[in-house]
Amino acid sequence: MRNNQLKYFESKQPFVLENGAVLPEITIAYRTYGVWKGADTKVVWVCHALTANADCADWWKGLVGEGYLIDPEKYFIVCANILGSCYGTTGPTSMNPENQQTYFSDFPSVTIRDMVNAHILLRKHLGIEQIFLLMGGSMGGYQVLEWAVMERSCIQKIFLIATSPSESAWGVAVHTAQRLAIEADHTWKNKEMNAGTAGLKAARAIGMLTYRNYGIFQQAQTDPDPEKIDDFKASSYIHYQGEKLVKRFNAYSYWLLTKSMDSHHLARGRGGDLILTLKSIPQPVLIMGIKSDILCPVDEQRFMKEHMPNASLVEIDSTYGHDGFIIETAQISHHLNEWLIANRK
Repeated sequence: MRNNQLKYFESKQPFVLENGAVLPEITIAYRTYGVWKGADTKVVWVCHALTANADCADWWKGLVGEGYLIDPEKYFIVCANILGSCYGTTGPTSMNPENQQTYFSDFPSVTIRDMVNAHILLRKHLGIEQIFLLMGGSMGGYQVLEWAVMERSCIQKIFLIATSPSESAWGVAVHTAQRLAIEADHTWKNKEMNAGTAGLKAARAIGMLTYRNYGIFQQAQTDPDPEKIDDFKASSYIHYQGEKLVKRFNAYSYWLLTKSMDSHHLARGRGGDLILTLKSIPQPVLIMGIKSDILCPVDEQRFMKEHMPNASLVEIDSTYGHDGFIIETAQISHHLNEWLIANRK
């Protein structure tokens, strides 16, 4: 794919966060796929979830990339790493230009709205006036929803999967348990990159219980030996998933980003009425729910369908629960393609 190397946009202007704190400058790491052909280019902007990065052709392989539905031969695809992450965009592991020290726990809290404001800076930098399709799953869907309200005239079509217009009490509780695990690590808040890694491993373990579900654990992680009394397959799997995340992510970013999800409420500062806010989104919207998702269950997607004026809802079967939004790319591609054909105008 052409032009898909990681790029950086540096904004030297103060970046004011929703809570009033100010970052003296920000860097945004992003990737583009395909060729920009001017104003008539069909732009697809992909918003990523909690621990993903700007390489959407990697983590959403099967849906995005050469030969797939969201093909760089047909679209100019953009994906930007979110504010607060550890994959190149300004976050806790970045240097504070005011004192030349790494932020670590001094990095201010951010919201989904702050992340979208950073996306908008990048959109303007790239000279993109219209986004043909704005798409995202889970936390990526939070960004899509915020952006759809903030820049209605720029967004033509929307695809949402396994997401919701406000964080549920269940989601807040899960994130709080994950942060408690990180905070219980005796290295937490040390001024070093590997602070809180044992806690991060435990936080990921908690997360895995909500990303998947009872059925898939029974199917894939049940031990065949009834005589076993230790070293169970499910336990090894959870350890493995925790260790894998520790190798590629940072506890400071994880703690911060779960906080940002907790504050997600589309009607905050907009009158407080979630239904009225959803009704204000006029674009054609495809909403997809996963029937086995226990983290962001289909009730959340049904609520959006009921109150968004131009929305369609598809509920898909998957044994993978919430993670189905990454895994079930064949089903997702089929339904999204049908919807795009039906909404050509």
